[in-house]
Amino acid sequence: MYRIKTLNKIASVGTRNFNKNNYEVGNTVEDPDAILVRSANMLDMDFPDTLKAIARAGAGVNNIPVDQCSQKGIVVFNTPGANANAVKELAIAALLLTSRKIISGVNWAKELPLESDISKEVENGKKAFIGPELFGKSLGVFGLGAIGAMVANTASELGMVVYGNDPYLTVEGAWLLNHSVRRASDPKLIYDNCDYIAIHVPSTPETRGFINTKTIDQMKHGVRIINLSRGDLVNNADMAQALESGKVGCYLTDFPSAEIMKMKNVIAIPHLGASTPESEDNCAVMAVNELIDFLENGNIKNSVNFPDVINPKGGDESICVIHKNVPNMLAQISSALSGEALNIENLSSRSKKEYGYSVFEITGKCPDSVVDKLKSVDGIIRVNIVSNR
Repeated sequence: MYRIKTLNKIASVGTRNFNKNNYEVGNTVEDPDAILVRSANMLDMDFPDTLKAIARAGAGVNNIPVDQCSQKGIVVFNTPGANANAVKELAIAALLLTSRKIISGVNWAKELPLESDISKEVENGKKAFIGPELFGKSLGVFGLGAIGAMVANTASELGMVVYGNDPYLTVEGAWLLNHSVRRASDPKLIYDNCDYIAIHVPSTPETRGFINTKTIDQMKHGVRIINLSRGDLVNNADMAQALESGKVGCYLTDFPSAEIMKMKNVIAIPHLGASTPESEDNCAVMAVNELIDFLENGNIKNSVNFPDVINPKGGDESICVIHKNVPNMLAQISSALSGEALNIENLSSRSKKEYGYSVFEITGKCPDSVVDKLKSVDGIIRVNIVSNR
């Protein structure tokens, strides 16, 4: 029986994929094999030795101590692309909101005295809310993953000139882009040419605060900046100065704070990027299926801290080894198996930065003595045994 602890309400369309005969699921589960989470803060949590995996029903994992999990051999999954359409639609709305002064106009109209001639007031006052059309304007998109690619494509269809920057763009990702999207291998192409800039990159040590005085100074005067990715990608103090001077015409963010709410020409959305029932369902289904595939088959897909490994089931059991990415590791594991005369049917192994994941499919049952021997090898972090029967 696998034990799954939920830290937030997870859509039932996902959790019902757990076989009730094999899984215990709920927010009171103790000593879980896996945790399902959305936004709950896990940074200060103590993890039991039983915990093998955490699945985040969403893209960002800032609420999970990923480094600590890696050191303990806990696989952290996210759900890239599951909320992409929801965020893309909000990004297109953001382009319009930063252009047309729609919110300001609506708020002004709501304050008109009901006893006045509202039609006349509207005709006299609407000129204060004139804003440009998107057609023919230039948009720069930082990050061309599932969300950024959809934003770039939709903006192209709206008649915008789109530049895209992503140093990690894969061949598969490139195929998803509209042929009219211009590659900006140098971010300066975006800063020099774009009337709008949309940020769709993860928060990493390299990207945090990359929108700052230095980069803003390179942008067009009056540029409109949209941040639906992570709040810390923008240096708030520098943004406040740029808004005050008019260098940035409008800043739309999905991450309000007291500091941001004091700025002029800010549109602060209360973190609604993925807040659609469709998105929550998609994320729940994807997160649950990732856990099932890992716990029952030993497969890893969409992990943020360990490599993807999909192993064909050819043996009786899978010996799944999480280890440091160091020389001679596979040889040491193979030696431990051959010492017990275990036959390896299949082997899959990949690394991701300083960590590796190797799956050995064997004939017969893996003795406890082999597991103990593997755990004693320097560099091996965790050993999981999965039955293929």
